Amino acid sequence: MPLYQELSAAAQTAFAGVDDAARQADLKRSIADLPGGFAKKNVSGRAYWYYQVKMPDGELRQSYVGPDDDATRGLIERHADPAAKLAKQQMVRITRAAIELGCADIPAKHARVIERLADSGLFSAGAILVGTHAFLAYQNIFGVRWSAGTATLDLDFAHAGRNVSLALPENLKLDTTATIESLEMGFIPNQKHTSFKKADEPDFDLDFLTSRGRAGDAPVNVERLNLTMQPLRFMELSLQDPVRSTLIARAGPIVVNLPRPQRYALHKLLVYGERPQIQRTKARKDVAQAAALLDYLLVHDATEVAAMWQDVMARGPGWRRRLKEGFQAMTVLYPNCNFQERLDRAVAGV
Repeated sequence: MPLYQELSAAAQTAFAGVDDAARQADLKRSIADLPGGFAKKNVSGRAYWYYQVKMPDGELRQSYVGPDDDATRGLIERHADPAAKLAKQQMVRITRAAIELGCADIPAKHARVIERLADSGLFSAGAILVGTHAFLAYQNIFGVRWSAGTATLDLDFAHAGRNVSLALPENLKLDTTATIESLEMGFIPNQKHTSFKKADEPDFDLDFLTSRGRAGDAPVNVERLNLTMQPLRFMELSLQDPVRSTLIARAGPIVVNLPRPQRYALHKLLVYGERPQIQRTKARKDVAQAAALLDYLLVHDATEVAAMWQDVMARGPGWRRRLKEGFQAMTVLYPNCNFQERLDRAVAGV
């Protein structure tokens, strides 16, 4: 029996529509898409119009619109056109329709955090949503529902630091810490500043991760994001060549970066053996997520799985040992899935 269930054709079509609309809108976004308004200022005896908005990091930013003349006033009137508001309302409607048809949505409080960070430019700056929220997002991408491994209380974000694979402006600088503070949800940074915690919800953490380099486990400061990140072994596998997709919540869609699913699956097998004994529950969750993804991918994209398997196996003895350890644990926990036979067949076909 598969470790997933297919969503209805209607649900799959609905998500495809939401994803396309959200990503098109994301490409066209500007400062005027953030909540704000027009302000008139007098400079040297002349009146000028600016669009004024409080950014996610708390900064009040103004963009010049034009002098106080007929053309500028006409532009301001068109900005208030009901058609723009209707387009946003329609986006929310089609998103909620997709949820009603069975697409997986994320909790409102998680969506609020992710959306605020997206508005601040964190994903445009190369950040990747990792952890269980990425696993949840794959459901809608594939048109399925996972049977296990979907419970989550925290949010995990990762960034490759100087090794980010996106072309970014040299002068890019974000204040992610200020953005988190602007949520006014009670998040407090830990001692290393690599994680933010809520006193009233001890399990609701925001964790910021990166790959481990020569400095070992020492926190990595990413100045252009005003963030400190915790290095983790094997994390680079999930950070390479990310994909763009859409999360859905009742408040609307959010466009994010995700690890490629075959990379995510093998990364979960790698970290299985890294978990200390007191984290055996998390280790089993790692295996459950890897199993669900591989159960799907070995049917629908076996060539990519096989190529990634060979890539990881070629990275050295430490990588091979951990990957085999996680894979063995998965075959024991899911004997009916015949993972070894299916993987061997896929690798032989590459």
